[in-house]
Amino acid sequence: MPLPRPGVLHGAYPQRPDAPPPRWLAALATAWRLLPRPGECLGTRRFLQAVQQATAVLAALPEPGRIARLQAVRATLARQGLAAAVLPEALALAADAAQRQLGLVPHAVQLLAARTMLQGRLAEMATGEGKTLAAFLAAAVAGLAGVPVHLVTANDYLVQRDAAWLQPAYAALGLGVGTVVQPDGPVQRMAAYRCHVTYCTARELVFDWLRDQLARRGATTDLQLRAATGLPLLLRGLCCAFIDEADAILLDDAMTPLVLSHSLPDEDEQARCRAAWRISGLLGARRDYRLHTAERSAELTEAGSAAVAAHLQRLGVAPAARRQTTDAVRLALAARHLYQRDRHYLVRDGKLLLIDETTGRVAEGRVWSRGLQALVELKEGCKPSGSSRTLTQTTFQRFFPRYLLLGGMSGTLNESRAELATAYGLALRRIPLRRPSRRLHRPTRLHATDAARWTGVVAEAQRLHAAGLPVLLATDSVADSERASALLVRAGLPHEVLNARHDAAEAAIVARAGQAGAITVATNMAGRGTDIAVPADVAAAGGLQVLACQHNPARRLDRQLAGRCARQGQPGAVQRWLALDAGLFLLHPRLAGAAAALCRRLPGAVVQGPLADLLAALPQRLAERHDAGRRAALRQDDRTTCEQLGFAGPAD
Repeated sequence: MPLPRPGVLHGAYPQRPDAPPPRWLAALATAWRLLPRPGECLGTRRFLQAVQQATAVLAALPEPGRIARLQAVRATLARQGLAAAVLPEALALAADAAQRQLGLVPHAVQLLAARTMLQGRLAEMATGEGKTLAAFLAAAVAGLAGVPVHLVTANDYLVQRDAAWLQPAYAALGLGVGTVVQPDGPVQRMAAYRCHVTYCTARELVFDWLRDQLARRGATTDLQLRAATGLPLLLRGLCCAFIDEADAILLDDAMTPLVLSHSLPDEDEQARCRAAWRISGLLGARRDYRLHTAERSAELTEAGSAAVAAHLQRLGVAPAARRQTTDAVRLALAARHLYQRDRHYLVRDGKLLLIDETTGRVAEGRVWSRGLQALVELKEGCKPSGSSRTLTQTTFQRFFPRYLLLGGMSGTLNESRAELATAYGLALRRIPLRRPSRRLHRPTRLHATDAARWTGVVAEAQRLHAAGLPVLLATDSVADSERASALLVRAGLPHEVLNARHDAAEAAIVARAGQAGAITVATNMAGRGTDIAVPADVAAAGGLQVLACQHNPARRLDRQLAGRCARQGQPGAVQRWLALDAGLFLLHPRLAGAAAALCRRLPGAVVQGPLADLLAALPQRLAERHDAGRRAALRQDDRTTCEQLGFAGPAD
C-alpha cells in the first residue's frame, strides 16, 4: 500500500473516499488476502539477515556516521516510500535508537511484527511478546518517511505511559511524539497531531476527525470556539495508523455508533420518557411483553400494545406523539429488565457511567442513544443528563478503511481473519513465539449452579494461596467481582479488587498481582494491555494462576485472559470455572437444562475436561456467529446508505 508523498500532506487532507469498491472486486480482494503465502518464510529470513547486517554496520559507526546514515535513510524513504530496499536499514536505525535510549534490543519477532504493519497488514503477536516496542519500530519508520502516524491504543493511561516511555527513542531519530487524551482542548490536540507520531485512543481520534468533517463542510454549532480563535483543522488527514489490540477496536467495538452531538434542552422528550417509564411498570411479563436477552430489547404482545394504547389515552398523550411514546415503552422495558447496574453501568456521585463490556472499564464520555440514557437515569434516580441533537456520526467499520495505510496487532486475531479481510481489507500474519509456551491449561469445570461454582473457586483460591502462588480471579462484571470479594472475605483470604469502581488504583493493584500468594479479583480490566510481572522465585514455583470465571462471547477473549499468565516462556496456568445458570447459558435454557441433568449424575455435580469444553463452546460459537452477523448487517446498511446518499457524504 503506497504512502502519500510529503508534498501531498501540506494544505490537503489525505484520506480514502467513503465509497466501497464494487462487490465482485471486494470479494476478489478478500479471497486474495486469505490465500497462504508459501514463499514468506524465505523472504523473512532474508529480511532478518538484512536488518542484522545493517545493525552491525550502525554499531561500528561513530556518532556523526550514524547521523549521516539517518539523514540518508530519511531522504530515501521520502522519495521511494516504504517499499524501498532501505526498509531493513530504517528498522535497524529504530532498533538502534531503542537500544541506546531504552536499553532494549528488539527481538526478531518484534521486527517481523513491525514489518507486517508497515506492509498494511495485521500481526497476531502473542501476549507478552513486546507489542509496544514493535509498534514503536513501525511508527518510527513511517515517521522517518515523513508521514503523520496515529498510534491507536486502548486507553488514556496507555497513551500517556507508552508515549512518555518511548519519547527518548523517538527524539534520537529526530521525531516528535504527541498524545491526545480525553481532557485535552483543541489547542493541545492540534499540537499533538502536528507531531510525527501521535498516541491516542480510537474514540478520541474518531471524534476529532468528525469535528474536522463538520468544519470542512462549514458547520458551526459546537465548533464556535475554534471558529472564534481561528484554529485550523485538528488532524492532517488519515495517512497512517497502527492499532494496538486491533480486534478489540475493529471487532468488539465495531457496532458502537460514534455520535458527535450538540446538547440542547428537550422537555418533550423528557416528558415522553417519564410517561414510558411509568407505563412500563404497569405491564405484565409474558402477557404484555417478551424480552430478548441477547439483543437487550423488548417486544410488545398484542395484549401489551392494547394496554399501552389504553394507558396513553388515560395519561392524555396526544395522538401524534403516541407512536413515539410506544417505542419509548419498549425501550423502557429493556432498561427496566435487561440493563443491570454494576454490569452494564455504574452510578457514581449521582451520575450514570457506562461500562465498556469488552474492557470492563468506565466508558468515559459515552452515552446511550434513542432515550435509553434518560430511561436508565430515571430507573436509578440520577439527575437527567439532558437530550442532544446528532450532528454527525460514524462507526469504526467506516472510519478505519479511510486510512491510506492501516496496520495493527493483537494476540487474538486468527479466529476472525476472514471478517477482518472483508470489513477492513486487512490480511493477517501470525508471528511465531520467541520462546516455547509453558502455559498449563487445567481441565474446565462446569457446575450445575453458580453457587456451587463460587464455592469451588474460593476453595481453589485458598489452596493456591497456601502454596504461595499468585491468583488472578477473573469475573464477568463489577457485580460478580464484588460477590467474589465478599466470599473471599468470608473465607479469610486477603485480596484486592480491580474493577471500574477502583480504576484509579489500577497501576498499583496490577503491580502487586504477581507477588507470592497474592489474590486479585478483576473484571476484564485485567485483560488487554495488562502486564502482571511475576518475580523469578514465584515463576519457579509455578507462576501466575488464572481462575477464569468468565463465559466470554468469543474465543478471542478467552485467549486474551489466558495470556495474562505464562508470558515469554514463563510457567503459569489457566482454568475455566463455569456455571449452567450464569453467563451465556442463560441465553440457551434448553442446552443448560440438558447439561444440568447430566451434571446431577456425575460425582460432585460437575462436568470436567473435554465434555465441559464442548458444552461451553456451543453457546460461545452461537454468540460469535450472532455478533459477526450483526457487524455484517451494519456494514451492509452502511454500504446501502453510501450508495444511495454518496453525494451527501463528508468532504474528502
